[in-house]
Amino acid sequence: MDKADLRIAVLMGTKDGAAFIDEQLRSLLAQSHPLVDLWISDDGSIDGTTAIIEVWQSRWPKGRMTLVEGPRQGFAANFRSMILDRRIDADGYAFCDQDDIWEPDRLESAIRWMQAHDAKTPLMFCSRTATMTETGSLVGHSPLFARPPSFRNALVQSIAGGNTILLNAAARDLLARACARTGFVSHDWWAYLIVTAAGGIVRYDPRPLVRYRQHAANLVGANVSWRARASRLGRLFKGEFAGWTDLNIDGLAVNRDLLTEDAAACLDLFTRGREGGLFRRLAGLHKSGVYRQTVSGTLGLYLAFILGRI
Repeated sequence: MDKADLRIAVLMGTKDGAAFIDEQLRSLLAQSHPLVDLWISDDGSIDGTTAIIEVWQSRWPKGRMTLVEGPRQGFAANFRSMILDRRIDADGYAFCDQDDIWEPDRLESAIRWMQAHDAKTPLMFCSRTATMTETGSLVGHSPLFARPPSFRNALVQSIAGGNTILLNAAARDLLARACARTGFVSHDWWAYLIVTAAGGIVRYDPRPLVRYRQHAANLVGANVSWRARASRLGRLFKGEFAGWTDLNIDGLAVNRDLLTEDAAACLDLFTRGREGGLFRRLAGLHKSGVYRQTVSGTLGLYLAFILGRI
């Protein structure tokens, strides 16, 4: 199938996004890819967000624009509801936030990569982001990662925001099977975990294809400054990361039949390594082969294991 004939479903979660959603929708309209169905799950906006969406519905030329009511249980549950919604049928599925700006080739770049692979293989494309202020001024970029995406990385790190992810139909079906059994910490990290655990392929593009708007209402920071990175390390050593890891491991446990033998063996070593004394923890971590994308991140991971914070 020619790439221009592929239908992409963009899954957007909204909640009180009236200040920025029009600009985001204009960037979706400017996408070089022609066939885009937009599914918007609004999680209880009270600021006029849905009124803006309804105006756009009458003039969306790329496909269908559908507005649905979200579960009102937070952003993770909102995206989970769209992953599980079988009315959404397409050749590819992109996550979308309400206040970013997409570069015009954001979808086309992912589709071009996917067409070079077997459509039966779960595929996930993601990328670096540029960071902008609330008023739209560019201020930096997310970290540039060089190590390959893999399950051993996904166990301890989410490398890309959901706003950069495109899944092919095989990956979305896989993710929906997993999501039917469990919730998750965040949709981007969970997608990275499940796709790599099941033997799928993840492509991390070093180009920033999305402009991420950093402001007080963001649920997750951009991690572009040393202060932000130090804050994340602080959460690691406080044990917050351990709680997230618990939820991820529990989710993987109920989806064990989806894992490859190698992923299951890695998971077992990592899980056992979180228990017992110091030498057992370090041996389990080493044998599992898990890693973060930077040397400092991996050293921090080992230190957190020594301190029992992961």
